[in-house]
Amino acid sequence: MILEMKVPSPGESITEVEIADWLVEDGDYVEKDQAIAEVDSDKATLELPAEESGIITLKAEVGDAVAVGAVVCLIDTDAAKPAGDSAEKDLAEQKKSESKKEEAKAPQPVQAKETYASGVASPAAKKILSEKGIDSTAVKGSGKDGRITKNDAVNAVPSMGTPTGGNRGESRSKLSMLRRKVAERLVSAKNETAMLTTFNEVDMSAIFELRNKYKEDFKAKHGVGLGFMSFFTRAVVRALEMYPSVNSMIDGKEMISYDFCDISIAVSGPKGLMVPVIRNAENLTFRGVEAEVKRLAIRAREGEITVDEMTGGTFTITNGGVFGSMLSTPIINPPQSAILGMHNIVERPIARDGAIAIAPIMYVAVSYDHRIIDGKESVGFLVAIKEALENPEELLMDGNIKRALEM
Repeated sequence: MILEMKVPSPGESITEVEIADWLVEDGDYVEKDQAIAEVDSDKATLELPAEESGIITLKAEVGDAVAVGAVVCLIDTDAAKPAGDSAEKDLAEQKKSESKKEEAKAPQPVQAKETYASGVASPAAKKILSEKGIDSTAVKGSGKDGRITKNDAVNAVPSMGTPTGGNRGESRSKLSMLRRKVAERLVSAKNETAMLTTFNEVDMSAIFELRNKYKEDFKAKHGVGLGFMSFFTRAVVRALEMYPSVNSMIDGKEMISYDFCDISIAVSGPKGLMVPVIRNAENLTFRGVEAEVKRLAIRAREGEITVDEMTGGTFTITNGGVFGSMLSTPIINPPQSAILGMHNIVERPIARDGAIAIAPIMYVAVSYDHRIIDGKESVGFLVAIKEALENPEELLMDGNIKRALEM
């Protein structure tokens, strides 16, 4: 029996995927549920498992865009599994095959035929090169036996710097569907929103003190670290409740406002930026936020994140500080209307109680869609976050640290 394997729907509104990589070769025997391909949608990279065991025939090439429901391969379920001598032999054959692939990919040097004409310019080419001030030794001839033709001279470009003999190669690679979609969304956000950014700075001293005092007990009890994301997420939730327009988005001529806070968190994955969502963050404790951040980050980095886990979100938090960024203007994650950018924490001199003090300072930024969020609301929103982070015991923990951390 010949089984037709069709592209399953990875999620709502996705109509096509791209074959990112075949994990098997045409004619291989595959086992049921074995991963046979990686496919890119505009939201995530997913593995395609074999529906039955048998000999596979591939019907699409790497890089092909395939419609959901289209046949990508055939599996002959009546074919018998080839007998192997041993697991070691299979492994050796696999390594041998991979080695052959690499050799095939490697460019093979072509020995140019060297004659008396190699590198010699024709009279017309010599005149053009002389006018351009280009030495004939700097031009590669395309004529017979390497002779420099008139066309070679016309296309020759004078060197704009000192020749060093260094490598000046370049390479091209096709952008994945996920990367192309990210690019499309970012350009759309810049072109279709009235985006502005407001900045502030946060004295992280109070949070540093809390973490230093309670992080070991917190981790021992809950199995997750007490990081910065739980403080920022809860500060964002508080600020969203104070300024509901920031927790809204435009749909045509209408504004949709939400009475829940689904917080998207930007995570760098193997295929690029991914933005999984913490659902109903307003109901989560410090432990709940840290556990969910850890779970989603691991799934994103291991390529196991699903489309559903990245769909939705009413507000986004991105942390460029983990890469050393001091300050940036984050781009809105459409159709959302605002995004908070966290940055690195650096000890800086500040004025405190009329004196100069050294404190751990983080610059924060909120980019927002000015079509529905006014400047007063955006600034007030960011100030509310600053206030909560600088006074977490009172504003985020209701004056009871141990109960808030469930110690």
